[in-house]
Amino acid sequence: MNFARRRVVVDGDACPVKAEIAATVLECEATALMVSSHAHVLVPGPSVDVVTVDASDQSADLYIANVLNKQDVLVTGDYGLAAIGLARGAAILTPRGREIRESDIDALLEQRHHSARQRRGGKRTKGPPPFTDEDRIRFQHKLRTLLRGMQEN
Repeated sequence: MNFARRRVVVDGDACPVKAEIAATVLECEATALMVSSHAHVLVPGPSVDVVTVDASDQSADLYIANVLNKQDVLVTGDYGLAAIGLARGAAILTPRGREIRESDIDALLEQRHHSARQRRGGKRTKGPPPFTDEDRIRFQHKLRTLLRGMQEN
């Protein structure tokens, strides 16, 4: 198995499951690449590399878009970056453990656009519910399943 092809690429700035990713890639003999801006200090570890980009708005997304490979798993809650990941052939997983597929992305981008229009118009939109331990468990289970599935193929 080519372990370089079993990589988890993480949009690390606001990712609440970094510890779970580190533990899971070690368990599954994969690697992780966590990308963040200078405002967020991430620590490399066994099987985890860290890349720090400048603090401009889209620097982490641009870096990820340029290094993402077909067999990577991308962890992000950013639907725009998820769309890029899907176009590159990556599997997409949100920090809450939802796998985003081609059939989902158009509706998710439309929903994001609609909410942004409402906010620009002065309306308040509802944010996501609080992150829970169940979200962490679901995420780690789904990531483990994806990585093991890649190993079998």
